[in-house]
Amino acid sequence: MSIIKIILSAVFSLAVLFLLTKLIGNTQMSQLNMFEYINGITIGSIAAEMATSLEGDVWQSLIAMIIYGAVTFLIGYLGRKNDFFRKFFGGSSVVLYDKGILYKDNFRKSKLDISDFLMRCRINGYFNLASIETAILESNGTLSILPKSGERPATPNDLSLSVNQEHIVTNVIIDGNIKEKNLASVGHNRDWLLKQLKKHQINSENDIFLATYDCSGNLNIYKKFEVKTDNDLFQ
Repeated sequence: MSIIKIILSAVFSLAVLFLLTKLIGNTQMSQLNMFEYINGITIGSIAAEMATSLEGDVWQSLIAMIIYGAVTFLIGYLGRKNDFFRKFFGGSSVVLYDKGILYKDNFRKSKLDISDFLMRCRINGYFNLASIETAILESNGTLSILPKSGERPATPNDLSLSVNQEHIVTNVIIDGNIKEKNLASVGHNRDWLLKQLKKHQINSENDIFLATYDCSGNLNIYKKFEVKTDNDLFQ
């Protein structure tokens, strides 16, 4: 009987956790600020406790999860509507380095030492501070770097070149499944796609892992490759 209760509690807690994360929003799955991070861990811990507890009251855990989720949602809403709440709960960006000056007081406020700062610069591809114009610690903990004009990559505008605007590609086959709505959005249908596959000597869409259609009218096909390789290319 206890096993059945655990199974039912686990399924119920997962359902509630899913609904709460949908309510709170996608920020729970991207870069989080400190408040969102703590709340995400707490809600997950309560869900785990609810799923494995045999003697505890499930409703108590459920109410706690709902309260945490509702408070997180409310604070997120207030942050979108009011700058004071956004800065108070989410923090604000801090300039750590600008025009050759390291702002020690901002390092202290950010709880960041110079070694950690230099490591983050290297991760961003900058091994010399002389290449950096401004470095900003964002509220979610990431380091944004503005390089000096002579250090940044050249753009077509710098070279007075005219280039065509690129657009996103459309997925028309994913793991053997034809995406008919995506096909219709680019002005084609299943019959057209199957004819194109025949031209590439492919008899069935089930043989395709991915097929994309770009703005230039090119159909890019990637077949399923079942052969397993034991080579680790990154070691």
